[in-house]
Amino acid sequence: MILEIADIRIAPGKQAEFEAAIQHGIKTVASTAKGFRGFKVNKGVESPERYILMIYWETLENHTVDFRQGPLFAQWRAIVGPFFAAPPVVEHFTLVAKSA
Repeated sequence: MILEIADIRIAPGKQAEFEAAIQHGIKTVASTAKGFRGFKVNKGVESPERYILMIYWETLENHTVDFRQGPLFAQWRAIVGPFFAAPPVVEHFTLVAKSA
């Protein structure tokens, strides 16, 4: 299992619109991608224009090849991209340990 973490900064004052858009984008586009296993979105407390999107993928290639290089990525970006103040910083992680 791979965890994708996207650090997203949006334009000030667009939080409610972005939150609706990201949920719509996940439900209608990202969740249909090969290898998609789940997601979480967290909003910054000190920085309310900052969001952390966590998507769980079966493999790294499910995100980097199947999703990013396929037709779903353009659909995803059309939904959430207009809110970005800067390109998101995206990294991938593997699990080392977790609580019971």
